[in-house]
Amino acid sequence: MSIYSGIVGFFQNGGVFMFPIVLVLALGAAIAIERWMFLTKVAFDNRQLWKKVTPMIRAGRFEEAAEVSTKSQSAIGAILSYGLARMRMAGRRDDIEKAMEESLMEVVPRLEKRTHYLATFANIATLLGLLGTIIGLIQAFTAVAGANPADKADLLSASISVAMNTTAFGLMVAIPLLLVHTLLQTKTTEIVDSLEMVAVKFLNTVDERRGPAVMDATVQMRKPQQPPRPTPAGAPA
Repeated sequence: MSIYSGIVGFFQNGGVFMFPIVLVLALGAAIAIERWMFLTKVAFDNRQLWKKVTPMIRAGRFEEAAEVSTKSQSAIGAILSYGLARMRMAGRRDDIEKAMEESLMEVVPRLEKRTHYLATFANIATLLGLLGTIIGLIQAFTAVAGANPADKADLLSASISVAMNTTAFGLMVAIPLLLVHTLLQTKTTEIVDSLEMVAVKFLNTVDERRGPAVMDATVQMRKPQQPPRPTPAGAPA
C-alpha cells in the first residue's frame, strides 16, 4: 500500500504536465505492442511459407509454387509471386530480379510503419518533463518571493523537488520507448535481410533448374555450321 500511495503522490506532485506524458506513454506502448506482434507474425509466416515452397522450387514445380505464394499473405509470398509471374513473361535473371526488388520496395514500408514514432514519442516525453520542471521552478521562485525570509530556503527546496518530478517521469517514459524502438528496428532489419536472402536463393535455384536446358540451347546456337561438300565432277546433281 505504501508503494501505491508513493506512486500516486509522485504523480500528483508532478503537476499538469504529468498527464500529457502519460498520454505519450500510452500511445508509445500501443504502437510498440502492435508492431512487435505484427513483426513476430510476419517472421513466422515467412518461415512457414519458405519451408513449404522450397521443395516445389527445387523440383521445378513453379506453377504450384506460384499458386501457393499468391494465396499467402506473407511478405515472402508477395516477393515470390512477383518473381514467378515475371518468370513466365521474361526468362532472364535480371528481369526476375528487378521484379522481386520492386516487390521488396513495397513490402519494406509496411514493416517499418509507425516504428519511427517511438523515437519521436521518447523525445516528446523528455521535452515535456523538462518543460514541466521549468514551469514548476518559475512558479516556485514566484511563490517564495513574498514569503518570510526564514522560510524561503525550506519552501524553495520543497518546490524544486516537486518540479523535478516531471523530468524524472519524462525520462522514465523516454528510456523504455528508445529501447523498444531499437529492438523493433533490429527485428525489422532481420526480416528485410531474410527477404533479400530468400530472393537470392530463389534466383539461384531457378538458374540451377534451367541451367542445363539453357546451356544445351546455347551450344546448339554456337555450333558451327558444316559447309556444303562440293559435288564431284561427272556425279549426278
